Amino acid sequence: MALTTRSPLASFFLRLGRQVWVRAALFTVIGVIVALAAGFLGPLLPFRFGLELGQDAVGSLLQIIATAMLTVSTFSVTAMVTAFSSATTTATPRSTPLLIADPTSQNAVSTFVGAFTFSLVGIVALSTGYYGPQGRAILFISTLVVIGIVVFTLLRWISHLSTFGRMADVIDRVEKAATAALERHAERPTLGGRAATVPPPGAAAVHAVEVGYVTHVDVAGLDRLARQYDVDVHVHATPGRIADARVPLALVAGRVDRDLESAIRRSFRVEHHRTYEQDPRFGVIALTEIGSRALSAATNDPGTAIEVIAALQRVFARASAADPDAAVDHERVFVPSPRLADLIDDAFRPLARDGAADIEVQVRLQKCLASLAASAPAQASVFRDAARAAFERSRRALDRSDARTLRDAAREAWSRLGV
Repeated sequence: MALTTRSPLASFFLRLGRQVWVRAALFTVIGVIVALAAGFLGPLLPFRFGLELGQDAVGSLLQIIATAMLTVSTFSVTAMVTAFSSATTTATPRSTPLLIADPTSQNAVSTFVGAFTFSLVGIVALSTGYYGPQGRAILFISTLVVIGIVVFTLLRWISHLSTFGRMADVIDRVEKAATAALERHAERPTLGGRAATVPPPGAAAVHAVEVGYVTHVDVAGLDRLARQYDVDVHVHATPGRIADARVPLALVAGRVDRDLESAIRRSFRVEHHRTYEQDPRFGVIALTEIGSRALSAATNDPGTAIEVIAALQRVFARASAADPDAAVDHERVFVPSPRLADLIDDAFRPLARDGAADIEVQVRLQKCLASLAASAPAQASVFRDAARAAFERSRRALDRSDARTLRDAAREAWSRLGV
């Protein structure tokens, strides 16, 4: 079944949920509620606890938790920032949003902050005599539960830190994001609209108010506007393109007034930076940047570049296996889709250029492109053209022996396709 495009509201809450502060704030509120609920629920219980606890018994535990959680929270935030910095310098800055959105690290920091808040509120409430005997018993049991949660989270967090932000982890995260975006594109290349056609002469251009990258297009909203105003909307700036004075957001065939222009602008989300959500090219570009940086003279790590080529192969193989949905849900909106040749250029041209003198990388690149051509026979010519361009670039950079080795490897890889 094809994936449906998310509504603007669902997309907003999804992006909001990926922010670190949102989860930390939620856990903080839960900590305050749990600490105060003990005093409120104590008198309402129809039974009495057999525990007879003084204020110091619970207060000592809460004091220990408060001190420990403040330290652990500081350590965790430092570890996260270090991982972000490492990914930025060794992989690509485009991977940082994926690390920030990591649920395990967010849950860990949020749990520690929530436990700190719980203990702090508990200490303050104890000092004011807020809890009765029943309330102190409930607070004590709640404290034991919080300790158990903190210990489990800490053990999981320590295990997670062994891989978090490492090169393999970054490649896997970018690959996952690129695969999801490219699969969505393969299943619904026009986002539920009609395939792009040449706009009629005289179509009015609608430009963005500020220059920036288009990160989301509400095709369903555009279709509602098109029906309401009896116009056709030709989307021009698809996700990933920059909207400026040269590139309009859309071209509208029909009568256009200011209200319609404003409504069309609101259907496009324009930001300073690209995102992975609707942009099929961004994940591929981010993966390629990791490989290109690995092939730089300062890094000289062809092994990482070969891992990136393998990741790109998996991304395109899964996208080519997706079943496209030909249904048109939005008849009055025309949406262009990226060409496969552009995606292949984004993915492999930088690696062919930066690794032209590296025989191991070039051999792996030829095998990758031949494999992708075999998995998508209808598009084999696109992969073959990319392989030929990479071979010609490398042939001029390699010595005779390596050039001969590359030629033999390419012939062997492509001979199985009859090329």
